Amino acid sequence: MAELMTLEEVANYLRGHRKDNIPFAGQHGIPAMRVGHLWRFDKASIDIWLNQSFNRDGDSHPHYR
Repeated sequence: MAELMTLEEVANYLRGHRKDNIPFAGQHGIPAMRVGHLWRFDKASIDIWLNQSFNRDGDSHPHYR
């Protein structure tokens, strides 16, 4: 079963700030889904996105696009 995180949980997971993640949710950045009016984030998808960002950029810092 998927482990869904809230916006606050994913911000903590990424060691960022909640307001920094809002513009990237569901756009060409952080994988996200809308459930009603709320954003939800699948932890496994976030991990894949992070690994792809690391591999694509050749460094240890994922870049929001």
